[in-house]
Amino acid sequence: MSKLTPRQQEILDFIKNSLEVLGAPPTRAEIAQAFGFASANAAEDHLRALAKKGVVVLEPGSARGIRLVEQLGLPLIGSVAAGSPILAAENVQKRFALDSKLFSRRADFLLRVRGLSMIGAGIFDGDLIAVHRTSEARDGEIVVARLQDDVTVKRLSRRNGKIELLPENTDYEPIVVDPENDAFFIEGVLVGLIRGAA
Repeated sequence: MSKLTPRQQEILDFIKNSLEVLGAPPTRAEIAQAFGFASANAAEDHLRALAKKGVVVLEPGSARGIRLVEQLGLPLIGSVAAGSPILAAENVQKRFALDSKLFSRRADFLLRVRGLSMIGAGIFDGDLIAVHRTSEARDGEIVVARLQDDVTVKRLSRRNGKIELLPENTDYEPIVVDPENDAFFIEGVLVGLIRGAA
């Protein structure tokens, strides 16, 4: 891979930041605006140079059709608890050559389940769950939720102003969330499951 010019590195960093913050790559127009280019064509020229150097893949016919070569496939990020919450380190352990469009909604990452609290939903210890990154979820959806610095997978329940994370195993108690005092975030919703992946 050829060395990037300082401007190419800036554009690559801008693309990465857009993916992290917005969950999608920028459009050519957004790149042009961010860097003060006269037109989207100038952004396209820089993207073609990045593609030639092997750091991005351009997908024709899509305004946001930019994929980072390092991000091809779905990343496996840490492990997620299905039992008591455990810390899931936000680092990519490996990548699986799966198309994110295989699932009911686009999958953004995979997490490995630990524990047995979701066996009633067919999610077993060691399974990989495909997760669509979003901070919004409907009542009854299976979510990946962060409480303080811990992460868990449970069914979301909102009733009478209360939030509960419900297990699918009677051996486990629901986790009651106090939105006033608990640092609670929805990291994503379950969109698929893979069993038997090493």
